[in-house]
Amino acid sequence: MNYALIALGHAGLHVRVIDPDHIDRANGGRLLFTEAEIGLPKAIAFVNRINRFFGTDWKAIVRPFGENMPFANIYISCVDNVDARFLIASLLGKMESRHLYRDSPLYWLDLGNDRNGDQVVLATVGRIQQPKSTKFQTVAELPFVTKEYGELLRYSEKHSTMPSCSLAEALEKQELFINPAMADGGASLLWQMFRKGMLTNRGFFMNLETFRMQPIKVGSVTAKDVLKVAA
Repeated sequence: MNYALIALGHAGLHVRVIDPDHIDRANGGRLLFTEAEIGLPKAIAFVNRINRFFGTDWKAIVRPFGENMPFANIYISCVDNVDARFLIASLLGKMESRHLYRDSPLYWLDLGNDRNGDQVVLATVGRIQQPKSTKFQTVAELPFVTKEYGELLRYSEKHSTMPSCSLAEALEKQELFINPAMADGGASLLWQMFRKGMLTNRGFFMNLETFRMQPIKVGSVTAKDVLKVAA
């Protein structure tokens, strides 16, 4: 996406990847790490690969997301436990007063990944004044995923058994193409933001087992819609 945006005259993206974990053998199949990368920090391996390929100057941060992190306009999270999501929500909630700065937090895009699918949900960090429109009813604030779907997240984690010690065991708990499917969907949403300057959907629920996807309108989505996709 960064490469394409630059080709279209956009300034491009500056990305920081935050991950305290190190690569083990169970990561090899789904994330395409090599044998030589086993034991390396995930963030460094990913960022070095992108920087060498595209000539970018992105940064890796090998520690958990927490206080004293660099500020950014868009935060993208893909974590495997609910507590981490609530921590991110708490920290971003404290940043709402920074809206006058160049690096003010504006949006939070959360990507989930369960056994056969999960959710991609875009939220605003506080209210963001939208342009006046005679054609569309604009929305200045989108709720955090933890506020809107907190109970669903807790339920999902309670019935999940994600950690594993081998690739074979990992594939029993999560299908092979979940990560790229969710990542591509989230990237497509960001692409629409950059290219069109507006969204009518702020995310989706996906189930790769049934090949069903339920968009989340900028207005709202009901619990019935969520259960329909999960069925």
